[in-house]
Amino acid sequence: MRIPRALLVSGAAMSLLLTACTTDVPDDDDAAAAGPAPDQEWFDPEEFERQLAQREITPEGPEDQPWLQAIEPEMVDTGEYRLEGEEAEAPTVCFSNASVSNPWRVTGWITMQQQVEVLQDSGEIGEFRVSDAADDDNQQISDIQAFVDAGDCAAIIISPSTTATLTPAVEAACESGAPVIVFDRGVDTDCAVTFIHPIGGYAFGADAAEFLVEELEPGSTVLALRILPGVDVLEHRWAAAQQVFGESDLEILGHEFTEGDGAQIKDLVTQYLQRGDVDGIWMDAGDGAVAALEAFEDSGRPYPVISGEDELSFMRKWQEEDITAIAPVYSNFQWRTPVLAATRILNGEEVPEEWVLPQEPVTAADLDDYLERNADMPSLHYAKFGGEDLPGFPEAWQDR
Repeated sequence: MRIPRALLVSGAAMSLLLTACTTDVPDDDDAAAAGPAPDQEWFDPEEFERQLAQREITPEGPEDQPWLQAIEPEMVDTGEYRLEGEEAEAPTVCFSNASVSNPWRVTGWITMQQQVEVLQDSGEIGEFRVSDAADDDNQQISDIQAFVDAGDCAAIIISPSTTATLTPAVEAACESGAPVIVFDRGVDTDCAVTFIHPIGGYAFGADAAEFLVEELEPGSTVLALRILPGVDVLEHRWAAAQQVFGESDLEILGHEFTEGDGAQIKDLVTQYLQRGDVDGIWMDAGDGAVAALEAFEDSGRPYPVISGEDELSFMRKWQEEDITAIAPVYSNFQWRTPVLAATRILNGEEVPEEWVLPQEPVTAADLDDYLERNADMPSLHYAKFGGEDLPGFPEAWQDR
């Protein structure tokens, strides 16, 4: 099973990174820093090609339930975990969550809870015991150990905060005898019964970069906006973009770290606009895309070609202003999959060893459809949350 490194750094490391990498003034050397080739520390050519190829593969599974689809699954036998008799009646499922520290995770957590309610009503799950580590590695290690020590978790679901630090805790959970399900973020062990995730960061970054290459004239300028350094899925997004841009005739003005802060994004874009034209904006996460667009408005400049994400504030701006844009996604509906996987495993049914979910961007062709389906949702909601068929829709996501 291919296990990516963690998507987030630890709290202490993140603090240092934020301090070290905040950018107040654009640097003329940034174009050289971007370079035509990706940083080899974060670029795996084989995995890059694998993810780009997976975008074109039709996933297996029900067409109207992408959270149950899988790309090229290799199934594993789970018969050893099948519950019988009284044990099979409403088993306790335990979930160690890294955090709900951003809107994407909040959206997913609501979706997961709604899916759990359905499974509880059917008797497939009893108690759903949850811990939230608030992005603290030590807290999550303690949370997982508490589940192990309790001894009554029929299955343990883990969304790790970081990779290396959480790996021993995940291995300890595996050694407890309960089936372990890892999702969203990976660890450096393949002991989990299944690892669930969308295609990955390379696919996200390439979707955005390829769109800019297609829509912009040769010689056009592109500014890349990034959140943090050293975060693998974000680094993979940028590495993929560098690979695509390096084979194009676009000029990369630079890449700037913004901490995901709207004020910093707006200020940086404004500074670049004061120095010249910016024809395109590439982002490794698009929840700050509206702030970037506001910089163009305040400067009296035409909107750029831009990549954002399936967060509704950006998608609504895109529609209202008829912007040339794309919304790559890191499929939020994946939050349904782990609890459904748990019920399958406890029934002794096969599951994919690596459960790769589809990851398709929102384009202009389906923008109106997704906005109509999410018309009553708040701005920080994610369009591809995949919960429209759940009983709590739409109120559960509105009352976050």
